[in-house]
Amino acid sequence: MTKTLLTLIATAMLSSTAIAAEIKPALVYGTGGKFDKSFNEAAYNGAEMYKKETGTEYRDFEPTSDTQGEQAIRNFASKGFNPVIAVSFAWTSAMEKVAAEYPDTKFVIVDSVVELPNVRSVVYNEAEGSYLVGLLAGMASKTGKVGFVGGMDIPLIRKFGCGYAQGAKSVKSDMQVFQNMVGTTGAAWNDPVRAGELTKNQIDQGADVIYAAAGASGLGVLQTAADNKKFSIGVDSNQNHVHPGSVLTSMVKRVDLAVYNAYKDLAEDKFTAGVQSNGIKDGGVVYAVDDNNKALITPEMKAAADKATADIIAGTVKVHDYMTDNKCPL
Repeated sequence: MTKTLLTLIATAMLSSTAIAAEIKPALVYGTGGKFDKSFNEAAYNGAEMYKKETGTEYRDFEPTSDTQGEQAIRNFASKGFNPVIAVSFAWTSAMEKVAAEYPDTKFVIVDSVVELPNVRSVVYNEAEGSYLVGLLAGMASKTGKVGFVGGMDIPLIRKFGCGYAQGAKSVKSDMQVFQNMVGTTGAAWNDPVRAGELTKNQIDQGADVIYAAAGASGLGVLQTAADNKKFSIGVDSNQNHVHPGSVLTSMVKRVDLAVYNAYKDLAEDKFTAGVQSNGIKDGGVVYAVDDNNKALITPEMKAAADKATADIIAGTVKVHDYMTDNKCPL
């Protein structure tokens, strides 16, 4: 083996080691718990997917209050973790502060936009995905009444509800859509009892399909719907398995890929900052069909949802985004 070849091999090994040394991933969840079977758990699954594929360990933290989020993001950055991912709009101001303090660290925020040169902002067109599950709810409903239970009353969750209503009313213009929010603080993401009460109230008014966009609180929606032999719709993660035969479908938001791709991109020196917007066209939001619910989705329902998907991509169906004007045109 020549000296030149040995030098090249040594250089390659050093380069590989240097790149690997830069990857020290960290993940900060939203309030509501890591294993909420929804938004946070999707992020966890993305980190686990990267860990299993590469053997790279990561650190994570479950805040229980709004102040803990900023503390965790700063703590990870100060200890050399890179990239630091924060999943929740709630960490927007925290990310703005901490990312500015650590310009050499790469950060990712999910569900919000932070305009700094070292921050990747990952957002989704939840209105499009919610339109699809709203259409399916409208087709499955026998009463002409469907429901929506959101977590914290913020424009982002209103965006889910508005997209859902548009989809349901595309089936039947006089479809009734009941909408309630669990609360106005971060505690709304982890109150399944209150979410269940709201669901029961909607069922008592005639709703026979209820969509949950409420983090861990959504488990109360799914449970109450199952107890009352009504359909529910899951969110963020595929929740069809939570109550098989009762969960009509789930509006899956690929938060797992946001986490996985951020780690992978930095490891491969391909990390870019800026806004990444994910809709139906990008596979960022989808409705879930699997063994747990395939018997519930009739061929007519699938055909209608597939046509709506194609029409949204083509632009012939335009789903209004509540967050553009804080209004729902219904």
